[in-house]
This record gives sequence, structure tokens and C-alpha cells, in this order.
Amino acid sequence: MPAPVNTFKQALIRGDRLIGCWLSFAEASVAEVMGTAGFDWLVIDGEHAPNDIRSIRDQLRALAASPSHPVVRVPVGETWLIKMVLDAGAQTVIVPIVESAEQARELVRACRYPPEGARGVGASATRATMFGSVGDYIQTADAEICLLVQVENRAGIAALDEILQVEGIDGVFIGPADLSTDMGFQGNSAAPEVRAVIADALARIRAAGKAPGILGTNEEATQAYLDMGAQFLAVGIDVMLLTQTARALSAHWKAK
Repeated sequence: MPAPVNTFKQALIRGDRLIGCWLSFAEASVAEVMGTAGFDWLVIDGEHAPNDIRSIRDQLRALAASPSHPVVRVPVGETWLIKMVLDAGAQTVIVPIVESAEQARELVRACRYPPEGARGVGASATRATMFGSVGDYIQTADAEICLLVQVENRAGIAALDEILQVEGIDGVFIGPADLSTDMGFQGNSAAPEVRAVIADALARIRAAGKAPGILGTNEEATQAYLDMGAQFLAVGIDVMLLTQTARALSAHWKAK
């Protein structure tokens, strides 16, 4: 039996537009609820949310029956950490702060088994193989792993063309908050100078045959990124959805 087909990766290859959302509560029950909302993909955030490998595993379990594809963002692009996330059952990984083609090539190697890569071979004891029941996992897994890299500072933008030439990178995600701050705008990703860099980056990613992605956290930004040609677009963060709705509800009824 081969590794499961990565439907998210196949959709990116077809050029489908995919709408997603961020999961920052680090709770399996929240992931399960969000998995019923109809998003194409959901990011289990290991960078800014209080996740560890066990909570990531539990959220992967919670989304196993959901039509929403889980994407795991690791906190850093370390080979050992990517190995753990893949063994836990993730098929799509996003890595923050990628600044060079050399770094991108090492990330590709981390996602592949030898001899092409450096992923450790211990799959029979892992959730990725359903504990040995996916007999041909090692022979077929590489083709089903989707690697997304985040370009989110001036160094990454300067190296973008070289990063886009790396075989094995499926998509490039622009981080608007980090990029705007690194450009001196302190998180103001709506600044015209920042928007111009983002628009150019998304166009270059698409022209290189990779999938361009980004996160929008308000209506104006999200529509602007769609108009720029973003293919996989996150349109919210679960924590923000709760806080905004709760605060609006409280203010509405306290004003009566």
C-alpha cells in the first residue's frame, strides 16, 4: 500500500485557489471544530502557538476525518523537527524565515528519504505509516510531501529568484507582518511600499511555476492579495475570530 495521495499538493499543481485559516489555540478540540467550517486547508502553527509534537499529533488526528487539509508550520527549519512532524502524519509542511536557496535545498532534503534526502528511516513505528500498515510508505512518501517555504524579510525577497529555482519547493508563502516590520513599517503590511513588494513577489512566484501564498486578516487585505494572484490564501486566525466576535457581542449587549 502506498502513501496517501496529498490532495492539497495536487490542487496546487492544478492551479486551484485554496482558502485556509490559521489554528493558534494548539488544542485538538478547536482543530476538530475548525475542520467542520469548510476551509480547504488549516495551519497547525508550531511557530507562534504553544504547540509541541504531541499537540501537533493530536490536531492531525482531530483533522483526519475533515475535508480540510492540515498544514503544519514548524517553528524553525531543522531536519530533526521536520522528521518528527512528518512521522506524526503531516504531509504538508511550511517553514518560516527562509532566506536563501541553500537553506531551501536543505529543507527539501529534510523532507525526503535517502539517497535524495536526509529524512530518518523509522517509519514502521509512526502514525505516518499507520504503524506499519502502509507497507510501501518509504518508497512512495517523497512524492506526496508538500513543502512550502515562507519568505518574510528583505533577505528572503532578495534571494527569491534563487529560492524559486530549487526543485522540490511546491509553494512560497509571503509573511506580510514580518516583511513589513523588517522593511521598517512595524507590522503595517498595508503600507504602499510593502504592498508593492508583496505584489511583485507573488507575481514572480507564480511565473516560476510555484504556488504563491499569503495570510490576510481583514477584508481589505484579503481581497488585495486575491487580486494580486495569491493561490493558497489564509483568511483568518482562530484566536482572532473568537476575540473579535466575543468583543463585538459583549459591546453590543452592554450598550443596550
